Amino acid sequence: MPETHPWRRYVALGDSFTEGIGDPEPSSPGGFRGWADRVAENLAETTEEDFSYANLAIRGRLLDRILAEQVEPALELKPDLITISAGGNDILRPRTDPDDIAARFEAGIRRLRESDATVVIVTGVDTRFSPVLRGIRGKVAIYNENLRVIAERYDCLVADQWGLKEIQDTRLWSTDRLHLNALGHHEVARMVLRTLNVENGLQAGNPEPLPGRTWRAARSEDLVWARVHFVPWVIRRITHRSSGDNVTAKRPIPSPVYAEPAEANAEPKA
Repeated sequence: MPETHPWRRYVALGDSFTEGIGDPEPSSPGGFRGWADRVAENLAETTEEDFSYANLAIRGRLLDRILAEQVEPALELKPDLITISAGGNDILRPRTDPDDIAARFEAGIRRLRESDATVVIVTGVDTRFSPVLRGIRGKVAIYNENLRVIAERYDCLVADQWGLKEIQDTRLWSTDRLHLNALGHHEVARMVLRTLNVENGLQAGNPEPLPGRTWRAARSEDLVWARVHFVPWVIRRITHRSSGDNVTAKRPIPSPVYAEPAEANAEPKA
């Protein structure tokens, strides 16, 4: 059996990335799995003690709402492991300042580190490979450097997506071109487990080759993407709405990773 780890209660904070958007869960209609679920599954399998997991992330959340809505509830759950990925939606907004976003992020980390929990900060992806996200690459790089400084200042671990070359590949991204697909979330889970120095059996993925496409077919796909994903995103920005409106956290209460839905929603034992 692999060497066991010290954590017994894991809480994940964040937005759509941590909720698992792009990685549908077949056993839960309309639900998503994602990298945090995969990390929790592995941690549950590599301990002889009881292990529980909560995920407070909600799609579309900007940094300030993540800090306001998730930090204190997370601490009330008394976790010994916390992951936080936040600020990505702020970085996407025009004219936002990555230094200002990082300063606000630091306040949240300061509060989380008042607990005894291990805190893992997840950096942003190197977007050079993506035609959709390439324009924000400089802002992501500046934000990441701030996150590394914050992590050192508050003794946090850094799960470095910027250096994760495996996900700099369009085959690991969903059709909306903004979120990872199942293979992408799998690779992030492997990286986070390495960051935690946890032995795991997750193997590297093997994405299918991209099919050959004519110029006309590629432009047709671009038009479909714009109609289905980009235009609705722009409309939400204009109308000040979010994809997370009326969405609640998928696992608000720590529960066994493989609990039945009724069990997962029950109050935890003291």
